[in-house]
Amino acid sequence: MKDHVGIVGTGIYLPEGRMSAKQIAEQTNGVWSEAAVIDKLGIKQKVVPGLSASDGTQEMGALAALDALKNTGMNPLEIDVILSVSEEWKEYPLTTSALYIQDRIGATNAWGIDVQNRCCTTVSALKMAKDMLIADEEVNVIMVVGGYRNGDFVDYTDKNMSMMYNLGAGGGAIILKKNYGKNLLLGSHMIGDGSLSRTAGVEIGGIAHPITKDNLDEAKQSLRLMDPIKMKNRLNDVSMPNWFKCIDEALRKSNLERKDIGFLDILHIKRSGHDGMVADLGLNPDQTIYLEEYGHIGQIDQILSLHLALQEGKVKDGTVVAMLAAGIGYVWAANIIKWGKHSS
Repeated sequence: MKDHVGIVGTGIYLPEGRMSAKQIAEQTNGVWSEAAVIDKLGIKQKVVPGLSASDGTQEMGALAALDALKNTGMNPLEIDVILSVSEEWKEYPLTTSALYIQDRIGATNAWGIDVQNRCCTTVSALKMAKDMLIADEEVNVIMVVGGYRNGDFVDYTDKNMSMMYNLGAGGGAIILKKNYGKNLLLGSHMIGDGSLSRTAGVEIGGIAHPITKDNLDEAKQSLRLMDPIKMKNRLNDVSMPNWFKCIDEALRKSNLERKDIGFLDILHIKRSGHDGMVADLGLNPDQTIYLEEYGHIGQIDQILSLHLALQEGKVKDGTVVAMLAAGIGYVWAANIIKWGKHSS
């Protein structure tokens, strides 16, 4: 049997806090109505962090990792590598999230590294993990894991930021194993567009615009579109074509076609975009999960969607999963998973 990589299982941590569509609308000072937040942005409620230390970015990743170990029964000593997809907004800058998680879960045989691709990080890290598992005969188990709470930076009075009103919080983990014999991670494809690399981000707090005593309050809510016209015009032209190219190329590398897709594992986007994607792929609403009760938890969305789909029976033996992501930067990505026993 040819070397392959399979998904052993997933883990999730969600804070208890929730922010309703009504509360989001109120934060916009009436620019958005509750109905519009639900119908257009597709947010009934979203997960938000509390004041507890357990809702820190790194700790949420660790809690998700512990959940994955519990769900799979895997011994943490079996883990060879931890690829952390935790966001840069975390408990302490310049600390390594992968190594914090390594210590928290007792994976003392593992080394770890942090990787970043914004909301594309999990899909990108899964490809990296597969490539590492195939290339290195001494690596047999990799955990892709992280936490996210970039919603802390959102200024709801900034009209340009409506595309990020959905940002939430949580942690996710996914365990991959070489020659596992089932739940195969197949083809992946990514597209990058560096012309958009500085059109969105946290504007205050880095070397270019340091935090000062005068801009401290503004800095706390300075995740913004730094070039909204360029970003929106470019995305309108290329975003959907790039997504479909990623899907088609990932399918080609998997020796599959669009008609084989049984479940669309997609990050939270506005309702019309989600519904359009489902329709264009020839799927029905039961073949995806719209995260309107959770919001957009960055790169955790793909893990959460798969986790929920397994619980709800939407992904079962034989299901082909198309996992889809996009991240500011700008990056589009897809990978294909064939759930169930490996037949060849």
